[in-house]
Amino acid sequence: MTERWHPHVTVAAVIADGDRFLFVEESVDGSMRLNQPAGHLEPGEGLVDAVRRETLEETARVIEPTGIVGIYRWRHPERDRTFLRTTFAARVVSHDRDRALDPDIHRTVWLTAGGVTAARERWRSPMVGRCVEDYLRGALHPLELLSDLA
Repeated sequence: MTERWHPHVTVAAVIADGDRFLFVEESVDGSMRLNQPAGHLEPGEGLVDAVRRETLEETARVIEPTGIVGIYRWRHPERDRTFLRTTFAARVVSHDRDRALDPDIHRTVWLTAGGVTAARERWRSPMVGRCVEDYLRGALHPLELLSDLA
């Protein structure tokens, strides 16, 4: 019997405040990694709802997506898993400092683009840096690009 292939559909948020970007430090296989607030799409969930939920769970921040930075495909070389990530630009609406973060999230950090590049060895995937690069070069597509045909 042949195993059925399916990509892991994920979302992420590029959240800028001036020249800084919001990141999470998360535990992945016993190592601390840097990532944008991100996670998997859940059954029945739209992409915009997913990025709002994941960002709230990982950063305790309510966000408003303002556009789409890009859609990225990446194959994890050791695990033979393919990820299809929609990355949104977003602004923070509010921050609940008393809200507990997801258990794998160690903390949130604000990094400049230079700080992100300097921490390359800690990126969860190459998508981390590419999303920041694309955002900085002005890649921003309207949310209307998405069609949620439930």
